[in-house]
Amino acid sequence: MAAAEALFHPSLALGVSPGHSVVLGNMEEPQPEHFPRLTPQVLGLLVWALIADTTYYLHAAYAWVMFVSIFFWILTVLFFVAYLLQLQLKFYMIPWSLVLMIFNAVATVLYITAFVTCAAAVQPTSWRQWDYNRRAAASFFACVTMITYGVSTFFSFRAWKGLGSNAATSQVTDHA
Repeated sequence: MAAAEALFHPSLALGVSPGHSVVLGNMEEPQPEHFPRLTPQVLGLLVWALIADTTYYLHAAYAWVMFVSIFFWILTVLFFVAYLLQLQLKFYMIPWSLVLMIFNAVATVLYITAFVTCAAAVQPTSWRQWDYNRRAAASFFACVTMITYGVSTFFSFRAWKGLGSNAATSQVTDHA
């Protein structure tokens, strides 16, 4: 398993080593392409918590950063809950790998705009030093969140195209 793929492996987010399976209910762990990663949840929470702790309402640019970070944090948490409840098995007609790829791609693009907006609005000559520190930290975490959504987009694309399977697992087993 590659180092980057190991960082975003779903079993690591649940606190289990990658070689072991997680039993949720009475079923084995779903495939990684169905799993919204825990890393963007934590980083997105840091972004909007750091911005919310400043006087963001005085600067219109931070309203966009707050919208993007809270919106995608809520959606990521909803995907995480759906994964834990194994809704992807109940709603099998939905192409989950495609849905997650589109979600991660849109989150990446909008987090790029949020990062650029947040970084451009940080003023080192702020009269409130703690606002500067929190906004600079929020810019850093917005960049890291953008990168994690980008990596998730890459892995979602691989799962959607089926690039992670081998010849033995991709063979048809029904000979009728």
